[in-house]
Amino acid sequence: MNRTPYNAADLLRKLVSIRSFSGEEEARADFLTRFFHEQGVIAERTVNNLIVRNRQTDRSKPTLMLNSHLDTVQPASGYRFDPFTPPYSDTHLYGLGSNDAGASLVAMIFTFLHFYEQSMPFNLLLALSAEEENSGPNGMRLLWQQLQEEVDMAIIGEPTGMKAAIAERGLLVIDGEARGVSGHAARNEGVNALYIALEDIAALRSVKFDRLSPTMGEVKLTVTQIQAGVQHNVVPDRCRFVVDIRPTEQYNNCEIMEILQPMVKSKLTARSLTNKSSATPAAHRLMQCIRRLGIESYTSPTTSDWMRITCPAVKIGPGESARSHQADEFVLTNELAQGINGYIELITQLAKQ
Repeated sequence: MNRTPYNAADLLRKLVSIRSFSGEEEARADFLTRFFHEQGVIAERTVNNLIVRNRQTDRSKPTLMLNSHLDTVQPASGYRFDPFTPPYSDTHLYGLGSNDAGASLVAMIFTFLHFYEQSMPFNLLLALSAEEENSGPNGMRLLWQQLQEEVDMAIIGEPTGMKAAIAERGLLVIDGEARGVSGHAARNEGVNALYIALEDIAALRSVKFDRLSPTMGEVKLTVTQIQAGVQHNVVPDRCRFVVDIRPTEQYNNCEIMEILQPMVKSKLTARSLTNKSSATPAAHRLMQCIRRLGIESYTSPTTSDWMRITCPAVKIGPGESARSHQADEFVLTNELAQGINGYIELITQLAKQ
């Protein structure tokens, strides 16, 4: 089935023109709901998330979910063109979200329509999620409550150069706050919260997480922000800092918090404990399919909606991760075509197992 009046490149150009910041995906969800209706396909909507099922859905069969996200980040300041009305090119598809993850989104839509009428040994479910970029409560977190009993395995669409991420680091963001006593800098009064924070940061940087992941290696910890002081002659009584941690499957986020808090004087507060690391067992049929097709695999250092689901998955899609969130974002038209062909080949092979 492919009755769409759009080709893949034109559909991506149209989606790029529709602003869809995290939490503001209404217009894009509206457009795609109409798009599917024009194909004779029903799209269910939960807030700004869309769910589409193949015509031959049989609940006695397992279900494969195709998932990519509708939202984008805010545009970077260095754009040389309007990110929503980019220049036309036959070889490049420019604009905000074209690479992350518009190309995967469109490739999955065309792949889903390709298989829509077919009877396969598993159901095909297309889940287009909101709020992926900001880990919002009304994206996959909400959607998975509806789908977790139905979905058995998933392909997550993100720009990977069509390599297969078979594992993905989690994300733990910690807000640290050191507290001291303010005073006049000239008289060496007070207790300097900035010094406390610096000692704590040094302690955090020295942490050794001994349990190594066979696929991801060690947990990565980086201090990324620090803020203190109101003026030059006042000893700061508060110092705030941010720690970015990329866990492996060897440690859950609660365990990491239990390890770190006793090591420092600052109060550590996790923004979320749910952004887990993910790894698919080597014997799973998705992994067997990846190996059979000779697709290069790797461990992804970046997160996606994979961390919000609980079934086995792989992350794969057209475009390159290094282009994500950069000014003058683009994806190549041939990469988009390769994405569609790659997804179709992957699902076709999976159906033969």
